[in-house]
Amino acid sequence: MGDALLQSAEEAIRQGSKSFALASRLFDGATRARATLLYAWCRHCDDVIDGQYLGEGTHDWGGSPQERLAKLRRLTDMALAGQPTGEVAFDAIGRVAAETGLPARYAHDLLEGFRMDVEWQPVRNADDLLTYCYHVAGCVGVMMAIVMGVSPDDHATLARASDLGLSFQLNNIARDVAEDAARGRCYLPADWLAEEGLTAEDHAEPARRDSLHRVVTRLVDLAERYEASAAHGVPALRNRQAWAVLSAAQIYGDIGRKVRGRGPQALESRAYTRRRDKLIAVALAAPEAIWKRNVGVNTSSDRTGLWTPGFA
Repeated sequence: MGDALLQSAEEAIRQGSKSFALASRLFDGATRARATLLYAWCRHCDDVIDGQYLGEGTHDWGGSPQERLAKLRRLTDMALAGQPTGEVAFDAIGRVAAETGLPARYAHDLLEGFRMDVEWQPVRNADDLLTYCYHVAGCVGVMMAIVMGVSPDDHATLARASDLGLSFQLNNIARDVAEDAARGRCYLPADWLAEEGLTAEDHAEPARRDSLHRVVTRLVDLAERYEASAAHGVPALRNRQAWAVLSAAQIYGDIGRKVRGRGPQALESRAYTRRRDKLIAVALAAPEAIWKRNVGVNTSSDRTGLWTPGFA
């Protein structure tokens, strides 16, 4: 059962995220297996809410979005309580929780992010944006840290892991601004848009690309602050784990930096990172991981100005 469960989860990661699959190869075997199982649950929940399969196309999961969310919650809670569900994604998160002591809080935090997607409310300001980013990505960073062996009680390191998830999501939003607008979504803060004379309804119009790019640049700048803050958690990780984390940070950060660096025309098409660039990022992250672990960056350093999900 365990091998079949892992094989199914591995197939999901191969098809669903090439960047995550590449970074996860740097983990030791046990960590890679748990990360893959966690990914399978996250991917499945995301697909069910978005009506997709492995992040693509359309798929009929049955029921309304609210009914699908209720089912995700029910099966997740069963799995976290140690009960078999007969479904790969949920048995996967159950196994991760059993092996790592993963608190149910963080799985519930992600499900809350899916509720926010289902019951969408306009993003008024940066705090709204960061709250959403925590619930769809920051808490995943926290769960990944626990998968890598960080104690659930090490709130300083978990806050840094949340920072990394936030940086990933902010860069994804910067990359997908035009696509999101086409489906009627705007994740950019309304007050940021207003400063440039934009609204959620008109921000993606071609004539407004210069103004929109200034807002997106602000978003990427914020993502970089979280990326830098996340690096302070590296000393809490083992060498291979630190390598994987810094590789992923560089790969995702490169997406936002491309959007910022290419100017308004970058908003015309989706930015992506080529495989060659990903491999370069992995190579460069190895000495960086060793240096940062040896230097021992302080996980309790100043977080002034950074948002945190309220770790005790």
